[in-house]
Amino acid sequence: MAIPASLAARAARQPAAGDDELHITSLVVHSTPRRAERVAAFVTTLPAAEVHAISPTGKLIVTLEAATGGEILDQIAAIQRTEGVLSATVVYQCADSLSAMNEEMPDAPGPT
Repeated sequence: MAIPASLAARAARQPAAGDDELHITSLVVHSTPRRAERVAAFVTTLPAAEVHAISPTGKLIVTLEAATGGEILDQIAAIQRTEGVLSATVVYQCADSLSAMNEEMPDAPGPT
């Protein structure tokens, strides 16, 4: 299985050096319900950030992509400082070389 097109496009923008990495992080951002749309609008201004869902209670599901862990931390800090944000909790974080992310993976064997 190849990486999704959005990640492949991000990887294609990286320099060709063999040590380049891609960091992917998912977050649950809790905001006040009346500020959730504004928080989502801010998040989408961050480089390679995406809001996948917003609940009526003010929870947002967010993914971030960056070349370094420091960039991810800067993006999380920016989200945490946004007016209306109560918390931003990392759910998942992955970092690997771009070459490893682009490797084809064999299909898993089916149940026996």
